[in-house]
Formats: sequence, C-alpha cells, structure tokens
Amino acid sequence: MKVVADLCIVPMGVGPSVSPYVKEIKAIIDASDLTAEMHANGTNIEGELEDICRLIEMCEAKLSNLGVQRVFFTMSFSSRRDKKQSMADKLAAVS
Repeated sequence: MKVVADLCIVPMGVGPSVSPYVKEIKAIIDASDLTAEMHANGTNIEGELEDICRLIEMCEAKLSNLGVQRVFFTMSFSSRRDKKQSMADKLAAVS
C-alpha cells in the first residue's frame, strides 16, 4: 500500500539537543530509495508502507547502536485509493 507518512523520532535522555542523532537518522533516510522531505518537526516520507516501516526499524537500530535507551516515535499515514497522489501533488493542490 502506497502511503505518505509523517514521522517524528525523538531520542530521549540524551540532553537538550538531539541534532547529532537527527543527523544520523537523516543520513539513513537520505540513503533510502524513498522520497522524503524533512521539515521542522519531522519528515514526510512517500512510499510503500512496508518499506517505510523497515526504514523506521533501521533508524531505531541506529539510535540503539549509538546508546540511546529510549526513543519516542510519532507516525501518521495517509493513502488514496482513488488516484495516485504524491507529496508534491498534495502541496500543488493547495497552492
């Protein structure tokens, strides 16, 4: 199933700045074949749901390898069955 996901990953217990960890996660997302756009509070990712879930597992494993003991995830998904629609299409529809 093709979806657009909004993902926010927050490493907890690592101090007030999480940017070093976010950079690690961004590198994993950028290396994937999925279309992704980072925004101020997370990342929009477009692709097959199972591919996105696999990517999220890779991100969690990286944080674990970096010693992060607790991670807070928020995810929301949207899909359309009546027509193909990309993230760009969705934005263009309201421009």
